[in-house]
Amino acid sequence: MTLRIDIGGPRPERSQSQRSQRERPLSERSPAERPSAEPLRFAASPLAELTAMLHVLAEPGHHPRHADWAGEVWAGLRPELAERLREAEFLWRSSQADFLIPAGPRPTLAEELDDVDRIDDETYVTAALVTTCGGNRVPFAAASPLTDAGARERALDLAQARGARQEHFAERLLADPAAVRARVRHTLEQCADAFFDAAWAGVAVELATDLRLKNDLLKHHGVAAALAAVSSAVTLAPDGDCIVVDKLQDRATTARGRGVTFIPSVFGRPHLLAVHAPGWQPVIQYPVAEPGPAEPVSLETVTLRLEALAHPVRLRLLRTLARGPHTTGELAHVWELSPPEVSRHLAVLRRAGLLAPRQPGRYARHTLNLPDVTSLGTDLLAAVLR
Repeated sequence: MTLRIDIGGPRPERSQSQRSQRERPLSERSPAERPSAEPLRFAASPLAELTAMLHVLAEPGHHPRHADWAGEVWAGLRPELAERLREAEFLWRSSQADFLIPAGPRPTLAEELDDVDRIDDETYVTAALVTTCGGNRVPFAAASPLTDAGARERALDLAQARGARQEHFAERLLADPAAVRARVRHTLEQCADAFFDAAWAGVAVELATDLRLKNDLLKHHGVAAALAAVSSAVTLAPDGDCIVVDKLQDRATTARGRGVTFIPSVFGRPHLLAVHAPGWQPVIQYPVAEPGPAEPVSLETVTLRLEALAHPVRLRLLRTLARGPHTTGELAHVWELSPPEVSRHLAVLRRAGLLAPRQPGRYARHTLNLPDVTSLGTDLLAAVLR
């Protein structure tokens, strides 16, 4: 599954309803609605990092490195704020509401929250309902749940199917958007006082260091080099006009001509988050690289290795090689196979990176690539969580 972000060429024609929602003076639009002057932009966002922290609090199992931090935060929260976070956790638990990952980052959380306030009710409500009604993009673009009875009923049905909290939140959001928006902002401001300000001070330097590296790569080595430093899952298409994001849970979609904002995150590790709802400038929140082990291999490589291991003969060959190096003839004798058949299976394992480079010679011994075989489970988990 991929997200293709077109960074060149004309924007597609929009419907009349989309034009009426978007074609307002630039001064009245939030940064998420304004066209970008640059095809790529790297910037830190306090609001996006707060959203990542809230996700950690909701899903600490995804972030074992921050488990102790999450436990300390929950233990120190006032009961009222803890209940508010549980009340609205679907805004950041399994997928993040688009307005919480700004395409136009600002220096302070307050400025970014002010930008969110400038988003019209229809856009805000639709973005919130995406997370309330389910992780997949819910197609409300043709009819707004605020004004169309059918769309409203569908939104409430989807929210009800997910749980009582989601249903209650959706009902209040559709009945009084202004009140819910004010409550969400107040909750985020309380988070700033409770834990965000202290945590942000601790990660700001790490984010700034990452941004200097990315912007230097972009300036001196080009787009492809900067993307390679973001993640192996983000690449520049051969034609140079399209960024391809390899996301396991996303369907193939395209965003054209709006520019792309890349936001580094410390608390977002190991997730690679792509925000690409219709009408919003694409944003990619990527994990800042940690010192130590190299970045997990790509999803394509993990898939190739799993497919290689799915064949029973190749699995038997690996079990034998796990005991020590063997020649093709030895493997053929052990498993009563012909040497050409063994060679074909070994070629598949070698393409998948499961065998170490073979020494030249007629009786070369095949050796297991033990580090990569050992890390396969970790690589698979990293690819899934990404």
